[in-house]
Amino acid sequence: MHRLITTLALAALTTAAHAQQPPMRLWYDQPARLFEQSLPIGNGKLGALVYGAPDCDIIHLNDITFWTGKPVDLSVDSTAHQWIPAIREALFNEDYPLADSLQHHVQGHNSQFYEPLGTLRIYDLNEGPTTDYRRELDLDSALCRDRYTRGGVTYRREYFASHPDKVIAVRIKSSTPKAINVRLAIGSLVPHGTKAANKQLTMTGNAVGDPNESIHFCTVLRAASPDGTIEHDDSTLFVRQASELTLYLVNETSFNGYDRHPVKQGAPYLANAMDDAWHLVNYTYDSLRTRHLADYQPIYQRLRLSLNGAQPNTAEPTDSMIRTYGQSSARDKYLETLYFQYGRYMLISCSRTPGAPAELQGLWNDKLWAPWRGNYTININLEENYWPCDVAAMPEMFEPLATFCENLAKTGHRNAWNYYGIREGWSCGHNSDIWAMTNPVGEKNESPTWSNWNMGGAWLMQNVYDHYLYTLDEHYLRQTAYPLMRGASRFMLQWLITNPKNPQELITAPSTSPEAFYINAKGYKGATMYGGTADLAIIRELFTNTLQAARTLGTDKSLRDSLQNALDRLHPYVVGQRGDLNEWYYDWDDEDFHHRHQSHLIGLYPGHQITVSGTPRLAEAAAATLRQKGEQTTGWSTGWRINLWARLHNGTMAYHIYQKLLAYVDPEHTRSQHGGTFPNLFDAHPPFQIDGNFGGVAGVCEMLMQSHDDTIELLPALPQQWADGSINGLKARGGYTVSMAWKNGRITRCELTGVRTGKVTLVYNGMKKTIKVKKNKKTIIE
Repeated sequence: MHRLITTLALAALTTAAHAQQPPMRLWYDQPARLFEQSLPIGNGKLGALVYGAPDCDIIHLNDITFWTGKPVDLSVDSTAHQWIPAIREALFNEDYPLADSLQHHVQGHNSQFYEPLGTLRIYDLNEGPTTDYRRELDLDSALCRDRYTRGGVTYRREYFASHPDKVIAVRIKSSTPKAINVRLAIGSLVPHGTKAANKQLTMTGNAVGDPNESIHFCTVLRAASPDGTIEHDDSTLFVRQASELTLYLVNETSFNGYDRHPVKQGAPYLANAMDDAWHLVNYTYDSLRTRHLADYQPIYQRLRLSLNGAQPNTAEPTDSMIRTYGQSSARDKYLETLYFQYGRYMLISCSRTPGAPAELQGLWNDKLWAPWRGNYTININLEENYWPCDVAAMPEMFEPLATFCENLAKTGHRNAWNYYGIREGWSCGHNSDIWAMTNPVGEKNESPTWSNWNMGGAWLMQNVYDHYLYTLDEHYLRQTAYPLMRGASRFMLQWLITNPKNPQELITAPSTSPEAFYINAKGYKGATMYGGTADLAIIRELFTNTLQAARTLGTDKSLRDSLQNALDRLHPYVVGQRGDLNEWYYDWDDEDFHHRHQSHLIGLYPGHQITVSGTPRLAEAAAATLRQKGEQTTGWSTGWRINLWARLHNGTMAYHIYQKLLAYVDPEHTRSQHGGTFPNLFDAHPPFQIDGNFGGVAGVCEMLMQSHDDTIELLPALPQQWADGSINGLKARGGYTVSMAWKNGRITRCELTGVRTGKVTLVYNGMKKTIKVKKNKKTIIE
């Protein structure tokens, strides 16, 4: 049965459920020495990694708009498309070596680099050994803290990054009056200069490259103390005999949009930085802290997960918990919950800047040359970054990706002609950067297996449309999502060609399966083919979603007919001789059967083409593919596989892979290791890539709830280890909010709230029920 209950009773019930989640804190009994031990804070644009050492506290700084380069030159390679017919001819003559070699002519430049901003160092001028050390990151408040005792005085430091006030704030207190004596210095790996003035350090500089052609920045650090003295030399501040010290750090760059020159048309970064700094004189540290909490907590607190029995060992630091994961049920459940909420914390902290979504490391990078350029890798990684955005109740964090896609569509329209000879719609390749680069990469000499891929824009549209399905924001659908989807679909309608092996079918040619090689019947190890399964899965998802969106809006009848006709003709999925899902048009061997990519399973997750109930033969083939690939892989791939096993309703395997994601990785010895988790809970690709963290969050949600076509499945892949628990605030497609409790693997209570009145089919406890949900009214199923 189901019934409506009063708001007051519901509030009491919800509060009780929320209270069951223990405090979410990472903590350590030693300062960080390495990047993978530091603690991240961020306000969506400005970020920091806090090391917390007593003698010299290192704080690495980042700004998500600080990149090398300038707007892309869309006149480059304007005739590269002339090679496409020759590549197709080689392919259909089964001359794969020739096709691979010709692909180099259809490659453009690689992406720009995401740059580190700078490093703030706080030197403690007091001498002597330290004791009683502790540092922590409190996810419930987005506050980082550390403490230590020296010479009988306890020093406490607190750090936060405020979105509303665009500042990183640090407060240092001593237990004994006038005991704080520090030196403050700020520098950078990029070209820069630092000047000290009255209680202020100002650092200016530019990204690596010609200063007349690159992004510039201005960082301002201000120090304040009610009782200490603050002096300076040319580039350093000295604080002496203070009982309390407050530091405020702001930064602005000259980035002024993906299509505007960072110098000739750049933002007034010097004036903007000074304005940011002067804005802060209106607030005390406590008031800034209060404003920070008022901004962060309403988002973070929307979703609470309680796994019954989850309790931390308060005497055991987080890095030790990861090392000994698997030895204590209560502690393991706590760590599993902590990892889940940590991913949500990081997305809130790194995705709030229009046109600059979370990159490969989110926001945090300490290297001049970031791994993989710190770019936007669109053959899985950028999509995976945003899988948890809506389902885990953080829809505000989606705007940076939506606006970035709008930028991609503009450069991608021109590049669709340059590289593919298509004047309709838009496309995007394997990599991008803040300049919305859309060309295929590779510099005309790199492997086609990752360089020659034009499905990035089409795949991103799955994220873009999903955001609508979760929110049912029709204005967003009409103004943002549908125009993007329509453009991506128009390109793909032109890119598809008739299959010469079967004229009834449509396929793509040339085609690659991201970063994977085949071994064909002649023993050739190749990348380029035709009719790749991953291409067709992406196109199926795109066309199906665009059709649905057009029907919702009542528009584009002619386009809808074209899309439906193309869908009906797409080359189908094929099950191979090993019982797995074919990745290639032919049943060729993989060069590496354990390869980290599983792009041909996109139709299972994040797509909806392969389901346990609707396509059981294909679902079993997908499971066979996963079994064939094994369990050892990189971090992001581990995150994806959790979701894939969950879609197959296999909670045992989904949980087992989640455990793999939480396996400890020693940051000093990573070369021989597969993915897992670093001491600070950063996902280990290795090195750090944030997509594994986000894939893990999405995977937990997928284990507990799945939604599609007004059907919500509760506990579809619940592992035995989570037999009892509750979750409050999950979001389901169709505009629903879902809260539920379960015992012995069976739902005991479910609460549904919808943004519109309608009917939803609820699948739970072996039953299927149709429930009527009224707009903004809470419905309880017991």
